[in-house]
Amino acid sequence: MTVTTGSIMTIESTQRVPMALVRKTVASQALLTAWRRLGDGVSHTVVANWPQTHGFYTSHHELYHPLLLAETIRQALALLSHTAYDIPLDHRLGWESFDTSLIPTALRTRSTPSVVRLTITHTEVSRRRFGSAHLAAQITATRDKEPLGIARIRYTAHPPAIYNRLRGDHADATAATARALPLGPALAPSVRGEQTSLDDAVLSPLGESHRWQLRVNTANRTFFDHDHDHIPGLVFLEAAAQAAHALSGARRTVPMSFDAHFDRYVELDSPCWLEATPLRRRTPGVISTRLTGRQKDSEVFSILVTASEYN
Repeated sequence: MTVTTGSIMTIESTQRVPMALVRKTVASQALLTAWRRLGDGVSHTVVANWPQTHGFYTSHHELYHPLLLAETIRQALALLSHTAYDIPLDHRLGWESFDTSLIPTALRTRSTPSVVRLTITHTEVSRRRFGSAHLAAQITATRDKEPLGIARIRYTAHPPAIYNRLRGDHADATAATARALPLGPALAPSVRGEQTSLDDAVLSPLGESHRWQLRVNTANRTFFDHDHDHIPGLVFLEAAAQAAHALSGARRTVPMSFDAHFDRYVELDSPCWLEATPLRRRTPGVISTRLTGRQKDSEVFSILVTASEYN
């Protein structure tokens, strides 16, 4: 049941924001509970409940996985695009860039669920009548009123006619998912991150320490709770995290920041090749790694990930 309290839209504690507004179909993957517009007219607060336990997000060294913040932001932007900016539900949203940094100590799991608040300011909203929308947002996040992280996002929303023209034969999500490549071998857990399961492995070895094939498991409900016509950006962020860990030689690593640029849609039915380049260390215990993805001889994304080592 949805109720209104002043200017804030809230959901009872056992409920969530309607899943269609956050582009999810599995209830356990929906995180948002409330939102409201702030007085400046371009900023909003969005509230999320982070679960006490989750098969993917809470299985990392007694820390929430940093990607939980990325997914919370993704859901919040989807929500605001539809409710604050009147972008229809049939428009297709996609990231152009995602730049975030967070405080690793703020990710420690607790015995109860956590309340995360995002303050989101849209710095750009441009759209043409019956055309695509281009949006940019800045986000600050707190967890139980303590600082958690910041982010800057650029994203688009395409109406069906434009999206279908862009995607051509790949526009149908059900057909595209059915054509996904079979799963390749996975890196050993100690190489990709000791507490990640086989279902979460996104790197397939190629016999070189810094090169892999992207491994895409469409049965993984964290990444694919519904059919997709292309590989979602969250998979690439996880690939960057696993690649950084694989090259670090550390027993444990925790990503602290991602600076990602998405250049092209990455198809499910064609191999995507990954190459990681370690960058010069400026601070002991902190590693920076750039991961690039290529498909059909074109660069499709580039991610700079910075992580802390824990031995």
